[in-house]
Amino acid sequence: MNDYNNDGYVIIRNFLQPQEVNKLYSIAVEDDTMKKHSFDLNDQTGKKTKLALWYTPGDDAYGLLTKSNRMINAVNKLMEGDSAVCHFHSKLMQKEPKVGGAWEWHQDYGYWYKNEFLLPGQMMSVMIAITEANKKNGCLQVIKGSHKMGRIEHGFAGEQVGASQHYVDLALNTMDLVYVELKAGDALFFHSNLLHRSAANLSDNSRWSLISCYNRSANIAYNEPSASSTIALEPVPDEALLQWETKGLGDGANFLDKEKDKALK
Repeated sequence: MNDYNNDGYVIIRNFLQPQEVNKLYSIAVEDDTMKKHSFDLNDQTGKKTKLALWYTPGDDAYGLLTKSNRMINAVNKLMEGDSAVCHFHSKLMQKEPKVGGAWEWHQDYGYWYKNEFLLPGQMMSVMIAITEANKKNGCLQVIKGSHKMGRIEHGFAGEQVGASQHYVDLALNTMDLVYVELKAGDALFFHSNLLHRSAANLSDNSRWSLISCYNRSANIAYNEPSASSTIALEPVPDEALLQWETKGLGDGANFLDKEKDKALK
């Protein structure tokens, strides 16, 4: 994980076992609560990325993964600061074949700055590939080392918030563009200021991924109604995902209402 400070990201292969991935995928496609709370975000061409976002990790399979020892320990090693690790939110990203939209260049802190978090080094995201991610189905692209630029200006691109294209172009002139191709079960850990995007899904297969976002308890958000980002996570054993009796997500997961998202206003 030593490359994280220089590159702004690190990949851990086979972070999940195949049985764990299968369980997460089954819930993703079958869980009625997940479907009920999913919404579309349009890219600049009108193609849609569907997502469901929630704040409170429960004892469902997704919650058990989010607060598992392996997740918390890895995040704790990578983030700046030493206060408790907290769960800000998780989202299930769904890019359907042929119609799944692009995600414009952005930094996660470009969104979270509007929530008035002050310390981007104490925030990060973890992407878990539930299905394979490759160039054809719109895998994540990152600009290696771009987190060192600090936050850059963001504005609307379709229904999304995108980074200033001028600064993206400057970064691409001097830094490496990396296509992050992942097998199902691989994990990508990345800094909140790392520039990243994904292309539309032009393949015949769906691309599903879980992105869980973390924060330190001392990094208070002054414009964020959910308190989850400063509530310390209580870790559960890694084997809980397979061995504990679990259900689908309930409404108690505190799902985001798209119309109330401060980052989209």
